[in-house]
Amino acid sequence: MHYVSTRGGAAPVSFLDAVLAGLAPDGGLYVPQDWPQLDPATLAAAATAPYAQTAAVVLSLFAGADLDDATCQALCARAYGSQWASPAVTPLRQVGPGLWILELFHGPSLAFKDVAMQLIGQLYDHALTARDARLTVVCATSGDTGGAAVEALRHSTRTDLFVILPDGRVSEVQRRFMTGSGAPHVRALVADGDFDAAQAVVKDLFADRDFSAEVALSPVNSINISRIVAQAVYYVVASACLSRGGEPVHFTVPSGNFGDALAGFVARRIGAPVGRITIATNANDGLVKALDTGRYVRTAASQATISPAMDITVASNFERLVHALTPGTLQQRSDATRTAYASFAQSGAFDLPAGMQEAMAALFTARGIDDATTRAAMRDAHASTGEILCPHTAVAWAARPAAGTQAGHQVILATAHPAKFPQTVRETLGIDPPLPAHCADLFDRPEAFTRLPADAAAVKTAIRAALEGR
Repeated sequence: MHYVSTRGGAAPVSFLDAVLAGLAPDGGLYVPQDWPQLDPATLAAAATAPYAQTAAVVLSLFAGADLDDATCQALCARAYGSQWASPAVTPLRQVGPGLWILELFHGPSLAFKDVAMQLIGQLYDHALTARDARLTVVCATSGDTGGAAVEALRHSTRTDLFVILPDGRVSEVQRRFMTGSGAPHVRALVADGDFDAAQAVVKDLFADRDFSAEVALSPVNSINISRIVAQAVYYVVASACLSRGGEPVHFTVPSGNFGDALAGFVARRIGAPVGRITIATNANDGLVKALDTGRYVRTAASQATISPAMDITVASNFERLVHALTPGTLQQRSDATRTAYASFAQSGAFDLPAGMQEAMAALFTARGIDDATTRAAMRDAHASTGEILCPHTAVAWAARPAAGTQAGHQVILATAHPAKFPQTVRETLGIDPPLPAHCADLFDRPEAFTRLPADAAAVKTAIRAALEGR
């Protein structure tokens, strides 16, 4: 397997090289040169096989010669072991006729990001041990990625982790997962501004080639291809469980940076019976407008909502979709993507390449949901099914297609445990969702963090100082 940049200006690399680098040297995102395909027998087995077994098969498809089957199995067994509250890892629960919730919050930090982060932690340790190397890992987070990265890397001996979180834009529970690890190689940097500002800092760090090489920089945001590969697994498993005779299974996905919805697209590309994907956004609805108008536009600033992990105006993984759905050869797709994102960098907008809006409409539906509708969805779900939804999952509940409009099963992705957003749940439902037993001491853990401006120079100084004192 070889991986190429969406912008076509970097040499092809292997899977592990793409994982360790994260971002391509030309500023693009790594994608497979050719999409692998699931064996029909593997897909059939995924309905009943242990989650780690299916994950190992999918990982092997994307890793190619970099990881043999036995190594894939060992890495996935550790990634999806006893740290998961559910032995199914991502269990499906039926909540209505043909309607299911895919629970993705049973990992260590109570969010769907754990599914990918637990695997990327294993991949880092495996690759760095083999190369006798260290990495400086950076992560911009809108709430859940940072906590999942901390839980995945807190015991690592070959990484230094820097989590950049927006000041006042995450819940207290989310923050404490990032600031209370107690691990000396894990550092939380609280930056002024919103997630888009934090994400821009990370991109600026990688754009500085000298600094990136100096500290051996790597990202664990969903710009890292391993995140997308790992998240595609639960679409494979869920669709295999629910599909009968290959009929499509449809998904509604809370979406901010577009990584989770893109993972569903990837699962479909490799052969899983994934049907339509409904992109559910909050008031930060740039993806909805792109699908409706054919023009992708960056707004001046994100709106603060009760679903803060989705308060994102620049969905990084949209670039991978632009590359995949632009008609033409690999070179033509790369040229079109490079042109589009050069325009985006200059003017904050670009028109979708010819044919892409139609291709998107054939696969995706998109709906924006405001806070009032999100709260109404939380109340509706609780009244009709007894489910206590986090506000992000409630956005998907509100955006799901109406019953009877699509043949086949409908699956809503539950992306976080409601206990991560106790204030919103309490205000909306009058319920205090308790933390699961494995993190019941979260508020007793001492916090450690550094406040910084959302400025690349300030973050570089903080990283250098921390590494010098290591």
